[in-house]
Amino acid sequence: MTGAAIVFDDVRFAYPSGTEALRGVSLSIGAGERVAIVGQNGAGKTTLVRHLNRIFVPTSGRVTVGEHTTADRTIAQMAALVGYVFQNPDEQIFARTVIADVMFGPKNLGADDTEARARAMEALETVGLAGEADSHPHQLSLSERKRVALAGVLAMRTPVLVLDEPTTGQDARGVEMISRVVRQVSAEGRTVVAITHDMDFCVEQFDRVIVMTQGQVRADGSPEEVFAQSEVIGAARVEPPQLMRLAARLGWDARPRTVETFVGTAARERSS
Repeated sequence: MTGAAIVFDDVRFAYPSGTEALRGVSLSIGAGERVAIVGQNGAGKTTLVRHLNRIFVPTSGRVTVGEHTTADRTIAQMAALVGYVFQNPDEQIFARTVIADVMFGPKNLGADDTEARARAMEALETVGLAGEADSHPHQLSLSERKRVALAGVLAMRTPVLVLDEPTTGQDARGVEMISRVVRQVSAEGRTVVAITHDMDFCVEQFDRVIVMTQGQVRADGSPEEVFAQSEVIGAARVEPPQLMRLAARLGWDARPRTVETFVGTAARERSS
């Protein structure tokens, strides 16, 4: 399975109230890339990614996913390309059982009952909820409902996976499970886009970080490049990840993203 490229071309969007949420966003995301979008609440992150499955249509500009311009497609057609996991799972879950909810997406894309059930059970195994297949979703905790919503999108096997605050409400095991999902989907060649306030998750799992403030892109690059821009990070009200903060306090030039690279950097700093 391969991912789809994404292009935002001078995208502007205003809500009916007149509030301009996006102000000329232009960026490209390559097929198979892992990209995190960060910034304070109200920066335009969710508004931006909701253009990918045509929940929103640009006031002006153009959004392209793969070979398709979103304005020329329906939400149902875009759902075959972009799997979107909402921040609030209760906006997404509707069926009376977990298995029925997770089967809905594949069936909507044309899978028969047998195939849809197989995909759903595989997805539930991935998120650790196979044992809850016959449970009512609203008997589950918030973190479990978020995993049900994730399973529903994973079962659709879309070229693009969008995660809106996936680690919120998750414990350490839940965060590690989501990290495994990101790595697995990426290894399959699919495109992963995540909105997150979890900077440790951001730098450990994503190769590219986009910073937004006031409806515009303020920085775009590798985690090391982006989090070195203290003025931009401060304006976005984003706190750098803890390992990078510690490295800065120690006076290192390097900005390690993982514990392993931090330990390696510490060894080199001691030897020098």
